[in-house]
Amino acid sequence: MQLQWRIATPPPETIAKLVASLRCSRIIATLLANRGITNDEQARAFMHPSLQDLRPPEGLQDVDKAVQRLHRAITTNEKILIFGDYDVDGVTATAVLYEFLKAAGANVRCYIPHRLTEGYSLQAQHITAYAVPQKIDLIITADCGSASHAAIDVARQAAIDVIVTDHHEMPDPLPQALAVINPKRPDCPSGMGSLAGVGVAFYLLVALRRYLREADHWVDRPEPNLKAMCDLVTLGTIADMVPLQAENRIIAHHGLETIRNGHRPGLEALIRISGVEKKTVDADALAFYLAPRINAAGRMDHADLALALLLSDSPDAAMPLARRLQQLNTARQHAEKGILEDIQAHLAAHPRLLENKSLVLAQEGWHAGILGIVASRVAKRFHRPVVLISTDGNMGQGSARSIAGLNLYSALKDCRQSLIAFGGHAMAAGLRIQTVQIPDFQQALETTIQAMSVDTDLTPDLAIDCELDLGNVDRPLIDAIQALQPFGVALPKPLFMARNVRVCSSKIVGSGHRRMVLSPSALSRNIRLDAIQFNVGQDKAPPKRFARIAFELQWNRWNGNQKAQLVVVAVDPAT
Repeated sequence: MQLQWRIATPPPETIAKLVASLRCSRIIATLLANRGITNDEQARAFMHPSLQDLRPPEGLQDVDKAVQRLHRAITTNEKILIFGDYDVDGVTATAVLYEFLKAAGANVRCYIPHRLTEGYSLQAQHITAYAVPQKIDLIITADCGSASHAAIDVARQAAIDVIVTDHHEMPDPLPQALAVINPKRPDCPSGMGSLAGVGVAFYLLVALRRYLREADHWVDRPEPNLKAMCDLVTLGTIADMVPLQAENRIIAHHGLETIRNGHRPGLEALIRISGVEKKTVDADALAFYLAPRINAAGRMDHADLALALLLSDSPDAAMPLARRLQQLNTARQHAEKGILEDIQAHLAAHPRLLENKSLVLAQEGWHAGILGIVASRVAKRFHRPVVLISTDGNMGQGSARSIAGLNLYSALKDCRQSLIAFGGHAMAAGLRIQTVQIPDFQQALETTIQAMSVDTDLTPDLAIDCELDLGNVDRPLIDAIQALQPFGVALPKPLFMARNVRVCSSKIVGSGHRRMVLSPSALSRNIRLDAIQFNVGQDKAPPKRFARIAFELQWNRWNGNQKAQLVVVAVDPAT
């Protein structure tokens, strides 16, 4: 796909000011300026995130009502049900709520619905078939519930209070719950709309711990350590791909530190089974190794497996669960490969579909639990919103993914006449649809996306931080870049550009990755740097020289050793 190479041009005076105040290199100052860091105070807060800088939870609408109700439920031994979502965000939110409430002495249990047989979020059937027979007094949702109007109405009729903790887009009107804690609700003054579902749950617990402290609740029991729970909050936050800014960055910084130094048996087993080195765990390790295995439980079996792993209290209990998640993840990869092959064959037979600004594809029998992963890959590959629908007779269940700048939830709202139900946020959504309505939905979505976008939307930008001659790559620079972590959504890894690069050696390894040794073209310079370029294919002839490359810098660690490595993101061959 054609890329627009764009090199950032931060104001020179900002760069000079940062260099002088931080005593850093111009490259590091440029990276900071490109990420909106323009003065010394911002830079120090960015480079040294502190939990003290978290905004107070009282800014979240309804949090006061929720903590008072929870205090009553805890002290009178009422039955509390945590109702969570089945993805990593929901499972981690469920885990931190359960862990805290259990430590507070609450009578609490968890319920996560089956993705395929029960569907998303709290429904009326969960009240009538489970909560009422189990004599539940209070329900707390975790990463869901904002659109569960019918279920909450049924709960009210049964004298069951509901506290919603969620971060998905809010419908109008709000559900009639006792409390709706969602920073996206229009009347919420917190300014924390980028929190993940687990972040919202964590903030509720910050407020609850303080309330219980003032009520002398912790006099005869140990007060839970919320910093220690940042490991799970970070896992859910990074997995849900929310912007790693403000609260999310602070929590992620400390959560990664907790994971590297902590002793949560479930995470340790998952790290071991994933082949990740614990002492170097970073955001990528969570996003690409741990999160997929946790998600595999809900996608291929039941998310209860993942919840049990995270709440395990011993290595002996955790390791069999981690092995099971590994097996499910392997099965998920095979199923995903089959769907991708179906899509590639369909697009090859119908190439004009790529003339549209959106893709809606449906097929009988696709595994509905993994459509979101495949939709993400297809959206990234073709840089346009993608909806994949698995049909079963008259009904279809779909997952949708978008690209930056196109609000998917808003687009689906404009097409709601074709849908039975939908929910989600700007970048990701789920939906249900009658099979007969798919062609109408396809046309309605395309019309909506065309109205929302311009031609350049479908030509992705390659956002380069600055030019960097390969001769200037050294240990202090890589260490300084690593110190700016964590990187993620809205806080991308630094991306550099080098011109006139010579390929000293090149070979294809693994499933189509190119391993190279690169050097500046000037033959007088004895510089050799290892490089890897992913997913180039098996039959690509090795190049001799690149006119320019876009690359990330990292340490390649293996068997206790580390070596500088370029991760080549894009190339322009020499002419």
